Amino acid sequence: MQAIAARTYIDVNIGWQSGRSYARGLRRHRRPGLHSKQNCGELIRHSTRWWTRSDLQPSPILLAVTQNGSMNDEPLDSNSAPRRIALGCMGMSGAYGKTDDARSIAVIQTAIERGVRFLDTGDFYGSGHNELLIGKAIAGRRDQVQLSVKFGVLRGPDNSIGGIDTRPAALKNFLAYSLARLGTDHVDVYRPARLDPAVPIEDTIGAIADLVKAGYVRSIGLSEVGPETIRRAARVHPIADLQIEYSIASRDPEDAIFPVLAELGIGATLYGVLSRGLLSASPIGPGDARAHLPRFTGANREANARLVAGLQALATRWGITPSQLAIGWVLGKQPQFVPTLGMRTIQQLDEALTAKPLTTEQFAEIEVIAPRGAIAGTRYPVAHMAALDSEKH
Repeated sequence: MQAIAARTYIDVNIGWQSGRSYARGLRRHRRPGLHSKQNCGELIRHSTRWWTRSDLQPSPILLAVTQNGSMNDEPLDSNSAPRRIALGCMGMSGAYGKTDDARSIAVIQTAIERGVRFLDTGDFYGSGHNELLIGKAIAGRRDQVQLSVKFGVLRGPDNSIGGIDTRPAALKNFLAYSLARLGTDHVDVYRPARLDPAVPIEDTIGAIADLVKAGYVRSIGLSEVGPETIRRAARVHPIADLQIEYSIASRDPEDAIFPVLAELGIGATLYGVLSRGLLSASPIGPGDARAHLPRFTGANREANARLVAGLQALATRWGITPSQLAIGWVLGKQPQFVPTLGMRTIQQLDEALTAKPLTTEQFAEIEVIAPRGAIAGTRYPVAHMAALDSEKH
């Protein structure tokens, strides 16, 4: 088969999209001499194996977009959890209290050994600590993982948040430091953490596209943006995936965002699957940022605890953990996308890797206890919610 796609285009669907949906994405972003209707048809017919042109930079890890092929061209079980979850590393840098670097590195390395191939971080997590940690963990393993890096959040020396900066000059500077901390010469997905209201998204995506051409970035992603911003970004350059919060407790993306992703052939990495530990009844300790979030405070906390107790009872009856219930709900509801889980212990990793999609009957039972909108409180404080582009549609 004629070589048809460089990594940037292979990664247009980082989720487990169908070959046909993926091909629509290729046609939408066809370049002269690179993609044709015939080639897209070949992509559909021969989607169990990927090829790259010798004059284009190949991908060391090619994510499967069908159920018939994996990164190693081995048969892939569509319910194979290790291939279908990503490791979110934010919690390894103090967001939820004290952490241990040695334990975190062990979790990352064990996850890689057990088939997890996608690591998510942000250059502002722990003010760079998270990238340094990941750099140590993947030393000698870089070709086994894809790295997703968010940028743009400004931090003060007191760990305060000072706004968003996604100007072209700023993001190139951010990337230079990320590459050094991660110990790599490229990142696989580079994305603004939030929409910068002072910078047109076209300028931001155009600047990342320059980094793609230079070989420092493989694919472009987005995070917490709404349908119109997704469309505008995709007109500038193919978008690999959108990172968005989605769980039993947070279902709004179903209304307008997921349909746009399907239309444009864009994947998604879904974070907050456990609603920051709310759905798994994770205790809040000293230094835990969740203590300031609406769902974990006051009357909301009490109401949510009662609801979560009902879900825990279901999980016990089904012989699974509350975490596996929450993960299984997302796996079953959005099988084309990739849940991103903040596993900080080997036990949590084990739970995640053995979670399975829930059944239609199980969905129905959950709906009785926790229908959409039943969770009390917003996922972020009011001011933060008002600034989220994803909440404005």
